[in-house]
Amino acid sequence: MFRARPALAVEILRDLIGVDVPVDGPARLESNDFNDRPSKDFQPDTVITVGSPQAPAHGIVVEIQQERSHAKRRQLPRYAAALWLLLRCPVTVLCVCVDPEVAGWYAEPTDTELPGYVFRATVLRPCDVPVITDRDTAAEQPELAVLGVMIHGRNRQVLETFVAALEFMKDDHAPQYYEHACSMAAPAVRRILEEIMASTTWPVHSRFAREHFGRGKAEGKAEGEAESVLKVLAVRGIEVPDDVRARIQACSDLRQLEEWLERAVGADCAADLFD
Repeated sequence: MFRARPALAVEILRDLIGVDVPVDGPARLESNDFNDRPSKDFQPDTVITVGSPQAPAHGIVVEIQQERSHAKRRQLPRYAAALWLLLRCPVTVLCVCVDPEVAGWYAEPTDTELPGYVFRATVLRPCDVPVITDRDTAAEQPELAVLGVMIHGRNRQVLETFVAALEFMKDDHAPQYYEHACSMAAPAVRRILEEIMASTTWPVHSRFAREHFGRGKAEGKAEGEAESVLKVLAVRGIEVPDDVRARIQACSDLRQLEEWLERAVGADCAADLFD
C-alpha cells in the first residue's frame, strides 16, 4: 500500500505521530536496494523520499512488523544510516505494528557498534490509527481504512464499514484497496472479510459487487455445473475425450451447461452433448 501511495507515509508521520516532515514537494517511491555488494538481507520494505529528486528534503523507510525480531531490529539502524549517506538529509524509519507489545518493543532505543549512535525507530502503534466505523470517512480516506483493517480488523464493525465503503471509493480503485486489505490482514481477519463479502448483507446492487463479487460467484456456479455434466457421463460409463472435457470445463454459460447436463442423461457418447 505504501508503494502504491508514498504520500501516505508522510501523512502518517506528520498527522498521526507528529514527526516534522516537510510539506513542500512530492513524495516519491525510491529503490529499496541499499546494498553495495550482493546481499539479500539488506532491503527494507519501502523507501520514500520527500522533495525534489535533486535535493530530497526527507527520507522515509517503512517497515511493517508483525512480530519481534532481534535480527530485524539490528537492521533498522543500518537502513537509516544507508539512506542518510545516500540522501544527506533527515531520515525517519517508520515501523507499522499491529500488536501493541511488538510496537513497544520496536520503539525501544537500539544500541549500535558506532560510539554515540543510538537508534530509535518511529513506531505507528495500534492506538495511533483511528477506528473507522463511518462509511463516508472510510470512502474518503481509503488508505487509512485499509490500515484500520490491518490493525483493528478483529473489530467486525471496522470490516463491515470498509466493505460498505468500497462502493463509494473514488477513481474506481475499490478492487485494489480490497486486495491491499486482504494481503495485509491476518488470516483470521481475512476470513471474516471474505465472509462479509459473501454474505447476503453485501450490497450486490453496487458496481463493485457486480463486477467482482458477482462475477466470482457466477464463475463458481459454472464450474460446479460443468463438474456435474462430467460426473453424469462418468457414472454412465461414457468416455470423455480430452477436447470434450476441455470444452465443458471452459464453458461459463449456465444455460448451455444445464442443457448439456440434460443431454448427458440420455447420451450414448460424449459427442451427443453438442448435437
